Amino acid sequence: MALKPTIYKFRISLSDTNRDIYDSAQLTIAQHPSETIPRMMARILAYCVKYQPELTFTKGLSTIEEPDLWVKSLDDQIQYWVEVGEPSLDRIKKATRLSPLVDVFCFNSKADVWWEQTKNKAYQYKANIYRFSWPELEALSSVVERGMDLSVMITGDSLFVDCSQGSFEIQLESLYSNE
Repeated sequence: MALKPTIYKFRISLSDTNRDIYDSAQLTIAQHPSETIPRMMARILAYCVKYQPELTFTKGLSTIEEPDLWVKSLDDQIQYWVEVGEPSLDRIKKATRLSPLVDVFCFNSKADVWWEQTKNKAYQYKANIYRFSWPELEALSSVVERGMDLSVMITGDSLFVDCSQGSFEIQLESLYSNE
């Protein structure tokens, strides 16, 4: 019998001072049995950083042909591809073939090694690459509950996340920009 995903519900109040976006979102997130809490939180933070009303979560790890987040046009064309983790160069290449806009958010303790192996070839692809601070993301992940209210304020290169369990600052570093 296959393991079922764990369902989380987040109510997010979002203030992105960089882009003058002030909105709220109610997210129901399915955590795949093989997905860690920090990876799930990286998906949520990537959603906040790149928020737009059309941005949606995909089936995630259970469907390898899809990114973690995307925007699709009315005629089902992928307009925006958001990948979370440390994808292979082949996966980045595939994403840039399928979508005109691609962002990658790496986040864990392996991100430095992955970036050292990737950075010399990243310029070949039209993808923006970012890194969440791993210790800060790990601290936020340690207080996650199945239902949470989050206040996320983005200013500069920092995400300030407030919840009933505490306040957290997560740094977002731009590793590569194709713009």
